[in-house]
Amino acid sequence: MKKVIATPNAPAALGPYSQAVLTNDVLYGSGQVGLNPETGDFAGSTIEDQAQQVFKNIAAVLDAAGLTPANVVKTTIFLNDVNDFSTVNGLYETFFKDSETLPARSCVEVAKLPAGALIEVEYVATK
Repeated sequence: MKKVIATPNAPAALGPYSQAVLTNDVLYGSGQVGLNPETGDFAGSTIEDQAQQVFKNIAAVLDAAGLTPANVVKTTIFLNDVNDFSTVNGLYETFFKDSETLPARSCVEVAKLPAGALIEVEYVATK
């Protein structure tokens, strides 16, 4: 059985999809960009601003599912510019600092992201 996870504490979906779907104790999180859910605007124009907001958004969806970053088992990071990797990596490490086991991860540079975002992160978590 599938359960849609949605929270006003993360940006609403930009299209016909759910923020996350929980099935068989596995949460599949849609990609999050650095939009502030209160304003609908990007949290800032820098990779640091947007990445920090991405992790806040992911935390909000995890919380709505009764999970924490420690439950995340896989992430995929999409960057508009792979030269931003070290900045994102530092913020990523901070986000997962309390996790006993860091998630598996992929990181790729893409030509363009939705709404002109600099970063998007999708994730899978387990209960």
